[in-house]
Amino acid sequence: MVEKLRYGLVGTGMMGVEHIHNIKLLPDAEIVAIADPEATSIEWARAALGDAGQDVAVHADAASLVAGGGIDAVVVASPNFTHRAVLEPLLASNVAILCEKPLCTTMADARWVVEQAAARGAPFWTGMEYRFMPPAAAFIDAIHAGQVGALHMLSIREHRFPFLVKVRDWNRFSAKTGGTMVEKCCHFFDLMRLITQSEPVRVYCSGAMDVNHVDERYDGARPDIIDNSFTTVDFANGTRAMLDLCMFAEGAEHQEEMSATGDKGRLDVLIPPGDLVWSPRVPWPGPKAVERRHVAVDETALAAGSHHGSTYYQHAAFARAVRGEGDVLVTAHDGLMAVAIGTAAEISAREHRAVEMAEVLG
Repeated sequence: MVEKLRYGLVGTGMMGVEHIHNIKLLPDAEIVAIADPEATSIEWARAALGDAGQDVAVHADAASLVAGGGIDAVVVASPNFTHRAVLEPLLASNVAILCEKPLCTTMADARWVVEQAAARGAPFWTGMEYRFMPPAAAFIDAIHAGQVGALHMLSIREHRFPFLVKVRDWNRFSAKTGGTMVEKCCHFFDLMRLITQSEPVRVYCSGAMDVNHVDERYDGARPDIIDNSFTTVDFANGTRAMLDLCMFAEGAEHQEEMSATGDKGRLDVLIPPGDLVWSPRVPWPGPKAVERRHVAVDETALAAGSHHGSTYYQHAAFARAVRGEGDVLVTAHDGLMAVAIGTAAEISAREHRAVEMAEVLG
């Protein structure tokens, strides 16, 4: 492997620019090529690259980028619905790939990616930043170390701002995003599998588009993306997990809260501020024995993106995998399973019924 990793980037919009800022923090790494059909997005990338942006090769698409050679790894941050088309020439090459979530917008495309990734030697990594938030990682490690005892209940809450404006408003329609439960919530469904160390059996989701985008029209079409929902997932080992999503809660103190409850007590993580709160079981009525500790995040990593430093930590792990110094921590199969749970949730919300995972997975 070359001493300096040479990166290509496909998709230089908002998330693509975040990847640029974080790759720049890596030692012995450089971005040598970018691709995006939108001139405005290319200019955003040049601005983020600074002086180095003048020497970066610019391409119209992924096929041209990979054909140009001289690249060790490619980051795919293009719109969801383009992922399969973008990945086709990349998977046919020997470059390492980090593909942003969701892996694809349909199960058929996600299965195809899994098959192609399994047939090649170079690393394929699904971008799931939330695993790598230091407070979330500490929360997961504590659960796996047995702090809560036998895990029975997992609760995740994200109360946040609405979907941001994207190029050509592609994120307003389920046909191009896979639906909110795939587009946004695949992160949390991935965390559920990781934390429970089990596979989903059935999904029930109650959700709707009640507040956001209701008055918007694009070429006469009304957006159809869920802006609030409750989702329950039953896992094969008996653990139950729940996601509480609200995308019109900009004023919430904590954007994400996760709680894991077992037979020894409950562990919470609050993001921000990055605190872990341990509440062991005590004889009723007390006194309680709550303990709180803060998990620090590197300030430079925090400033390089909007995902609580996780984009940097994920890139550091990905770079180790590309160099052969570490494992791929989020596989194509992990990406497929997150899409599968999200797809089941979308079906459940539309049809008002529980959905067996076997129906989605086949």
